[in-house]
Amino acid sequence: MGYKGPISQRQRRFGDELQRLRTAAGLSAPEAGALVGMRGPAVSHTEAGRITLNAERLETWLDAYGCTDPVYRATLAAMGRSTGKGWWSEFEGKVPDLALDLAEVEDRAIRLANYETLYIPGVLQVPGYVAAVFEGADSNHQWDVGDLVRFRLARQRILEERKDFHFVIQEAALRMRFPGDAVMRDQLRHLLAMVERPNVTIQVMPFTVAKKPPSPVSFLLCDPGCLELSTIVLDAPKRADHYGDRESVATYRQRFDQLTDLALPPVDDSGLRRGSAARDSWGILQHLLYLLQA
Repeated sequence: MGYKGPISQRQRRFGDELQRLRTAAGLSAPEAGALVGMRGPAVSHTEAGRITLNAERLETWLDAYGCTDPVYRATLAAMGRSTGKGWWSEFEGKVPDLALDLAEVEDRAIRLANYETLYIPGVLQVPGYVAAVFEGADSNHQWDVGDLVRFRLARQRILEERKDFHFVIQEAALRMRFPGDAVMRDQLRHLLAMVERPNVTIQVMPFTVAKKPPSPVSFLLCDPGCLELSTIVLDAPKRADHYGDRESVATYRQRFDQLTDLALPPVDDSGLRRGSAARDSWGILQHLLYLLQA
């Protein structure tokens, strides 16, 4: 059955994985099609994300392609049978498609790692901050700001789910004053509240980090519980690029690990750092909040 409407990032990724597996197995599209009663063009349409694939055909292909990893098979099957519907569906036509794709890839993930250079991570932004971001953006005139704000705030419901979040935030983002001092006070208080959650880790990358220039590109790593099916999202004002190839995923995983090593330590569960002389992320958040209140 063919998909209606634009092809989502999930559909493209599912098709890309099928094509990669087939190519690695040395089979042509017609040869793969013969295994499941499909013609070559139908196989190509499936690999392009334009038509669906039932579970039985997927299992036949995975067997023929020599794919034996049970975690990969289960995660790929879940991706293939997804309808693409979720809370974000009510925003179709109200926000850019790239925003809908982001919500869906976040929803599939069980672990998210986010590095931000100039902005507070979207799922940690307070309403006043979100409004300031969209009201000041030149590229959003074709979308209703109210819808964009509501969508970003709705994304934050994933913080209540059983997912692990790790954020590394450049100190520059914490010192921005464009939303106004009152909003930034609320924002910093919100971050301090978020670090109390057992599934949320926040680290600050300070200006004083030595011998290593800061990474200039913000990125989000979404891990659905299967390394091979993780997705890297690079955000830009008018587009968001998704990368799922092994090399990109490995590169950004390593980069995030390096960033966590360079950043200030997060607060540990016991909160003991707060009583010590060690400089940590909790301490710098408190210091910046103090400066705004002075």
